[in-house]
Formats: sequence, structure tokens, C-alpha cells
Amino acid sequence: AKNVSAVVLDAKTGEVKWQIDRDEPTTWVTPLVIEAAGKTQVILNGTNRSRSYDINTGEVIWECGGQVTNPISTAIQYEGLVYCMTGHRGSAIVAIPLDATGDITDTDKIAWKTNQGAPYVPSPLLYGDKLYFTKGTNGVLSCLEAKTGEPLINQKRLEGVENIYASPVGADGKIYITGRDGTTVVIPNTGELDILATNTVGEPVDASPAIAGNQIFIRTATGTGGRRQEFLYCIGK
Repeated sequence: AKNVSAVVLDAKTGEVKWQIDRDEPTTWVTPLVIEAAGKTQVILNGTNRSRSYDINTGEVIWECGGQVTNPISTAIQYEGLVYCMTGHRGSAIVAIPLDATGDITDTDKIAWKTNQGAPYVPSPLLYGDKLYFTKGTNGVLSCLEAKTGEPLINQKRLEGVENIYASPVGADGKIYITGRDGTTVVIPNTGELDILATNTVGEPVDASPAIAGNQIFIRTATGTGGRRQEFLYCIGK
């Protein structure tokens, strides 16, 4: 599909506030809505451009090329930067200052960028000042300093996890990375690949784990169509 739209609705009434065409093929990205640089920005990644829209008017505040096809990962904010990533048929990670304006493609306004190790289906995890993500849908982990893009873990294989759709989650100084076979690997938030634990629920997992208090929730699914079975596991003390 071409010229997909972005639509802003009044949350109380459902009234369309504005709708604009986007020069993009179909994407799967969840919008990131943040207050930054004196405006409320709606940030959407895309194959052709990463863009920020003014929530009141739909006007493009800034845009930046350099992504690859079929973006899925949600953009993430850290201090005055936003990170847009794609990892399908290529790899692109771009750190964009939130006070940017206009088209900043290939300019020195970009804080940093890399073409290594970006995720396809999972979104990245920002934990403190570190960015964690896995390559494509593979169990290959990277950890970067969010401010500079300096790699702390550079595309290292996660033993016990082959394929990943779930996004990594973090709590209590630890990172939880769950593979499609139901295995979860736990590492510390230190910028070093030190596996603290490996556990499995023994069923396929595509959904991202959710953490609340001392509990972690993991949703599994087996089978297809009318034979599909879904279970929710709660693990805690």
C-alpha cells in the first residue's frame, strides 16, 4: 500500500482532528508521543523517513532518511534524543535530536547513527543510560551507550535463545530476553554479557513479557485457528 495515513482523533469524541497522507509503504510502528522542544511531537518511523509531527496541526517538525524496509520497532526517547531503528533486509539506527527542524538526512544534526545489529520485530529497551536490542529476529544482542552510540556489547550471541519476537524488558537491574521457544535469558544491566539465569515455560512466546511489582507475566500461544491455545504465566515469589 502507498500513501498510508496518519490520523489524530479527539480522545473524548472520536472526532478527526487532522489526517495526512504519509509517503510510506505499510508500517507496523506504534507512535511515540512526547513533549519536546516546546511542542507535543508525534514520532513515527518509516521506510522512507523517520518523522516528527506537530500533534496540533499534523505539520512535519523534522524528518530524517536512512532507514530500511518494513519498520516495526517503536521509537525510544532518552533525554534530548529519539532513536529510530529498522532491521529488516538491512540495519539502521539513527539518534535524532528532538530540537531538530526540517530535513536533517545525512547532516551533522544527527547525533549518531549505525548500520549494525538493529531489531526487526522487537523494540529496543532503554534501561538507565543504555540501549539494548537484538539483531533482526535473532538471539544476537547489542548494548550501546544511549548518548554516544558507543557499543558496550557488540552483536554477541545469546546462548539459549535463537529467534525473538518479544521485546526485552528490564527490572531490578536485570534485562529479560524471551525467545520464540519460550526460553528467557536474564542478564545484568552492566553493559556486559553475563548470563545470570536461563528458564523456559516450554511453549512458544511472541508477546513481550510484562513486569509488575515482583511478578513477570508471559503469554504463550500454541496451535493455529480453532486449535489455538493461549496461556498466561505469572512468575514471582
